[in-house]
Amino acid sequence: MQKPVKRLSVAEARQKIYHYCAYQERSHQEVKDKLYGYGLYGNEVDELLSHLITEGYLNEERFAKAFAGGKFRMKQWGRIKIVHELEARGLTQNCIKSGLKEIDDAEYETTLRALVEKKSAALDEDNAFVKRDKVAQYIIQKGYEPELVWRFVKQLVKDKP
Repeated sequence: MQKPVKRLSVAEARQKIYHYCAYQERSHQEVKDKLYGYGLYGNEVDELLSHLITEGYLNEERFAKAFAGGKFRMKQWGRIKIVHELEARGLTQNCIKSGLKEIDDAEYETTLRALVEKKSAALDEDNAFVKRDKVAQYIIQKGYEPELVWRFVKQLVKDKP
């Protein structure tokens, strides 16, 4: 059975949501869900949301940049996975493009090359074709572009005797 939601006053919710937004960058949808979780009604949520935007606590472009840069550097996600995640959070295409600019092309390829080498070294597979497929599948699943992945995987096979 679900616990009943304790309804907060608008003033209490405002203080809590200030802390929530100040802790890390948030998307509008995350904040909206949190406010509804506090037991606020639609008009109160909209009012608080617009207040947070005007005060500078919420900025979707800033969120997209922080999210894309963080997921790439920390979890080594590829662009495709980052785009899908940002779309799922309801961001506009302009914000998503702005966020992807945080990923440097040279750093992206360096990370991809390192992932290919690391996964290839970790696999104990005698058949070169199976090994190549497993490496490629793993990296594509991390959100990297398939044609780019295959280029690096084939290059690794050529470099290895």
